[in-house]
Amino acid sequence: MSDAAQNAIQNTGLPPETDKRFAVLRRCRRVWAIASIHGDAERLAALHAELADRYEAGDRFIYLGNYYGHGSGILETVDELLRFRRILLAQPPYTHPDDIVYLRGRQEEMWRKLLQLQFAGDCQKILDWMLARGADATLAAYGGHAADARAAIMEGLLAVSRWTGQLRQAIRSHSGHNEFMTGFRRAAYTDNGALLFVSTGLDPSRELTDQEDGFWWNGQDFNEIGLSGYGGFARVVRGHDPARKGIIERKATLSIDGGAGFGGSLNAVCLDAAGEIVDQVSV
Repeated sequence: MSDAAQNAIQNTGLPPETDKRFAVLRRCRRVWAIASIHGDAERLAALHAELADRYEAGDRFIYLGNYYGHGSGILETVDELLRFRRILLAQPPYTHPDDIVYLRGRQEEMWRKLLQLQFAGDCQKILDWMLARGADATLAAYGGHAADARAAIMEGLLAVSRWTGQLRQAIRSHSGHNEFMTGFRRAAYTDNGALLFVSTGLDPSRELTDQEDGFWWNGQDFNEIGLSGYGGFARVVRGHDPARKGIIERKATLSIDGGAGFGGSLNAVCLDAAGEIVDQVSV
């Protein structure tokens, strides 16, 4: 890694190798970034078919979160992600597992919190808040019922713990799904210090290691990053735009959410090592 790249990464407050909450994409010539999917399995399969035709040896792939929530094909979405991963890993020269990254989006963060509901301060309030924001679709996909959760809350924390345990067992009954969940990263960056990938946004005033939940909920400051940049990175790329405005390119940012799961398109962009778009797909 060059001194300039090392300095760019250090300026963000992120240890380049030791902080496993973050992924490092190494020796990138091209990186494919895939926007929020939101359970739109059909569009994801169509996108993967396009990517298979455009794949070049050495390509990296990063999925920018929100695989769950809202759409009706959540289980199928995870299965498709796992299927395409197996295809990529079999491509000669063989892709390294670290060259395929899955970020945690707000849907995955809510699902993680839902699976720990017994530790929430106000279980009922938090449950209703998450269900109203898309977690209801993920709950239904794994055979859960909000009515059972509410009944467990009325009974007490031990009952809530049993209910979340049943959900975890349901996840484990689907091959690869539990392992998929445990591999999410908060953000990712390229080892040349040029590109930073996030799910929704971040707080420009905080270092990467201090973002807390800003990666999922602080989308409102993304335009500010587009003007001033962040942490020495040439470009910050996000996969979820609450307004779902499609591919929006600014000097220091790139937003690619086309509204998959809400009737819109699923977008993927291919970036070179400097962050310039060299290819893109919308389905």
